[in-house]
Amino acid sequence: MTRRIYGLRVPDLGELGRFVSQTANLMCGVPDYATYVAHRKANHPGEPIMNETEFFRERQNARYADGSGRGCRCC
Repeated sequence: MTRRIYGLRVPDLGELGRFVSQTANLMCGVPDYATYVAHRKANHPGEPIMNETEFFRERQNARYADGSGRGCRCC
C-alpha cells in the first residue's frame, strides 16, 4: 500500500528495510546481486550469469586481492 504525506510517496516498512540493507551493504563494499543480474540480462543477453556465491567471491577478490592470490589488499 502506497502512502502519501504532503504529496510525497512514503515507502512501506519492507521497502524501507530493503533500502537500508542495500545502502549498508554498498557502504561496506558489497554490491547488490539483484542489480548485477538485472544489468547482465539487460546488457549482456545470452551470456552466463554468476550465481550469488560466485558473485560474492568475485567481488571480494576484486576488492581485496593484490593479484598474487594472497589477498589482503587495503587500498
